[in-house]
Amino acid sequence: MAVPARDATEGRPGVRIASPTGKWILLTTVLGSSMALLDSTVVNVALPTIGRDLNASLAALQWTVNGYMLSLAGLILLGGSLGDRFGRRKVFVVGVVWFAAASLLCGVAPDVGVLIAARVLQGVGGALLTPGSLAIIQASFHPDDRARAIGLWSGFGGVGAAVGPFLGGWLVDGPGWRWVFLLNVPVALVCAPIAVRHVPESTGAPRAAVEGRARRGFDVLGAVLGALALALVTYALIEAPSGSVLVPVAAVAGVTAGVAFVYVERRRPDPMMPLDIFASRQFTAVNLVTLCVYAAFGGFFFLTALQLQVVAGYSALQAGAALLPTTVLMLLFSARSGELSRRIGPRIPLTVGPLLCAAGMLLMLRVGEDASYLADVLPALLVMGLGMVTLVAPLTATVLASVDTARAGLASGINNAAARAAGLVAVAALPLLTGMGPEAYRSADAFDAAFRRAMPLCAGVLVLGAVLAFTTVRRPPPGCLRPECRRHGSLTAPPLEPERSRGVLGAGGPPGPSGAGPAS
Repeated sequence: MAVPARDATEGRPGVRIASPTGKWILLTTVLGSSMALLDSTVVNVALPTIGRDLNASLAALQWTVNGYMLSLAGLILLGGSLGDRFGRRKVFVVGVVWFAAASLLCGVAPDVGVLIAARVLQGVGGALLTPGSLAIIQASFHPDDRARAIGLWSGFGGVGAAVGPFLGGWLVDGPGWRWVFLLNVPVALVCAPIAVRHVPESTGAPRAAVEGRARRGFDVLGAVLGALALALVTYALIEAPSGSVLVPVAAVAGVTAGVAFVYVERRRPDPMMPLDIFASRQFTAVNLVTLCVYAAFGGFFFLTALQLQVVAGYSALQAGAALLPTTVLMLLFSARSGELSRRIGPRIPLTVGPLLCAAGMLLMLRVGEDASYLADVLPALLVMGLGMVTLVAPLTATVLASVDTARAGLASGINNAAARAAGLVAVAALPLLTGMGPEAYRSADAFDAAFRRAMPLCAGVLVLGAVLAFTTVRRPPPGCLRPECRRHGSLTAPPLEPERSRGVLGAGGPPGPSGAGPAS
């Protein structure tokens, strides 16, 4: 029988990657994380078809994207804490089953209201399984095999990210958009039994010892207030064009909930998001850069998938395939970018990367009716991809280097939530800021005009991120012991790669909710 994962974190032997148990662990964690990863990349491609089939407004399509991101961003830190307390395998399996059930409901949704509600439930499942996938690997494998296991996990995740938009387009044009969601069900039917049978259980007991504090309870109030603040602000932004009297009420209530969240987190003995972590100026600065970068990314990928189909006349499959270059570039070159950042420091990559992405978004202004892929779309996406390669790996590595290694999991979880929240707000705000009407996606001229106003806005936010990085980000001090985040396959799941040769993170890696880095 496999050694319990907590033994590995306490210095006793863990699972070897070449063993049957090691291979099963890799398989189940890849399958579980791939469900959430694929779902976040394929839905954008399906939006025009969903809108036509369900007679949905643009606001409803925004909620189809944001309902998932809302519950995921609001609950992902709590999901990691639940895994620490009750067992990472147990919570991971619950998340997989929950996600599959919600996906089934999405796939059979009779109207857009049911689809949005099911997407919110999907996000809850994602918040349970996402932190667990990487935490299981870090807690289960022998220290000598852990870095390789994480590399394999991230590599397969990168392949999934690359295939996602293409697969989504093929499903939409073939069996239908409902299979974008229904596909998760057979994956879960394979994943959950393997996890129950082969994955050793682990808890977060070592973390409490490392941080010198005992766990007293879950910060449910903090999680509720955080999610409520995001939900109310999102509602106000999406529904603002309607002129409803509820919009200003929701906006004020959202800000109030946000203030209450900060107050609660400051007062609780064991908060979900300890505010003292922001005492690190570097950590605060890089999270501000994260907010800028991922707000722009969230808006870009949401609108570009629509622009290619509504205006340029691409099919769903063509639109999904068109976006592949960004992911392929990250798969090929992010490791080199991470190594370069190690040598020259993160300041230059975090300045140049957003500027390149901004240039790529401005190049997208050439994409209009009957746009040529080779002459118009591909150059913009290549520049965009080079910018992503330059900044994503250094961004996450710098977040982790800015705090004590014992809090690396917490830092990764906060950065993950910040990135998702930024994308959530961008998807809600951009249609409002660009004057998109509720039926804009049905008119090529109306959507194209709004898209041309949106791209400069996204580029401006990226320039702001570059300025913040140049003025605030500093090189980590010499000899800083830190986990490395060097290889990336997508925006939604950058891996955390411990340096085993220097003993970073001891034997167990970050035991907190570190399932992934930033997400769109």
